[in-house]
Amino acid sequence: MATSSPHSDFSRNNLPVIQNFRWWIAGLLALATALNYLDRQSFPVVVGEIEKEIPISHEQYGQLTSLFLLAYAIMYAGGGRLVDWLGTRVGYAVMIIWWSAATFLMGTVSSLLGLGLFRFLLGMGEGGGFPGSAKAVAEWFLPKERAMAFGIFNTGSAVGAVIAPPLIALIVSTLGWRWVFYLTSVAGFIWALLWLRVYSPPATNRFIGSEERLMIESAHTVEREALAKEVLPPWTGFFLISEVRGLMLAKFLSDAAWFFFIFWLPKYLGDERHLDIKHIGYFAWIPYAFAGGGSLMAGIASIWLLRRNCNLDRTRKIVLGVSALLLPTSLLIFAAPLNFAIVFFSAVMFGHQCFASTVQTLPADLFPSRVVGSVGGLLGSAGAFGAMFFNLFIGWLVEHHGYAPAFLIAGLMHPLAFLIILMSVRRIEPLKLIPIKSNPLNP
Repeated sequence: MATSSPHSDFSRNNLPVIQNFRWWIAGLLALATALNYLDRQSFPVVVGEIEKEIPISHEQYGQLTSLFLLAYAIMYAGGGRLVDWLGTRVGYAVMIIWWSAATFLMGTVSSLLGLGLFRFLLGMGEGGGFPGSAKAVAEWFLPKERAMAFGIFNTGSAVGAVIAPPLIALIVSTLGWRWVFYLTSVAGFIWALLWLRVYSPPATNRFIGSEERLMIESAHTVEREALAKEVLPPWTGFFLISEVRGLMLAKFLSDAAWFFFIFWLPKYLGDERHLDIKHIGYFAWIPYAFAGGGSLMAGIASIWLLRRNCNLDRTRKIVLGVSALLLPTSLLIFAAPLNFAIVFFSAVMFGHQCFASTVQTLPADLFPSRVVGSVGGLLGSAGAFGAMFFNLFIGWLVEHHGYAPAFLIAGLMHPLAFLIILMSVRRIEPLKLIPIKSNPLNP
């Protein structure tokens, strides 16, 4: 990492230069991601308290989570374009102000309709968060540093999910469930003000040193020259690539299971284990902490295997296969004592995050860098739509048949997704994209 020159201690606006300012940007993005997960997990954690005022059946809860996921899926695909149009600084601020306002309004509701409306609006704002972070990373980081920058801001998801249950339990026990939404929304508004204060592209930023600015601009110039030589298919052409279709289906299945576990864990602990909000806060953070460990283990295991002369194809598939085999432990959750149920939940979430982190690397393994964002957006949107449909089904299933069959089905999603990847991606290596230009009707 570069440091500022000793002769450039002040920026062009006579403000103190912050050395390696791009890494402060990564930290700010990680904080936004933590708030993203804190806000989305607030409702699942406090739903037992809300039910004391607003009756919610299992089926209705599934519909509410599906409304969030529908909006999330739409904005995951379209949010990047909105941020491109508004610019990273204004676009990301709009996103977090939007979802923080939706969070605040969740605290004012008195009906199921209100819960559905503001949960949908929350999904719209949060769906644009990850594309916005990706654009900020692209603007500020050298290509060789971007994996680390993505890793930093992705850790925010684990931090947000881990702190949510105990923090929310503390707020509920002292102030009531409505204050959970009021207080967490304020944190988002403060972040937006800080973001507007400090963020702008490197070329115009007031806090970056001249040496760091020149280093970033030079790397971007080289990257643009390399990308100009790459041939891109039209956006619709990606659906003709079997590897893309297979990965989309794998994400459709695996993310469906993931969102079931993270959205239904607190409710399950209240419904079936009869835990109050304090005890939910005591237990529910543990599986989320293991989920963060799974994200790290995916990278550690891949590096370990590659250093032992295991090729990329075999390395990725070994990590995916072992991760997928952890998910069927969910079959043991329903009949296990509480402490062991938490252990099995932890194994499931560890396995998913290890699996998901590896799947997220596959677009970069298979496709030119210029189209990785497009392919990644398709995968993320497919995963969110899968989660939406699955949560609708799970709500009906739990309402009429209980949690046991839900855990059974969710536990088989990842092994099935792994088999689909094996069949659709025969070898993990860079693909040669053939431009579609031979059609006489479309020269």
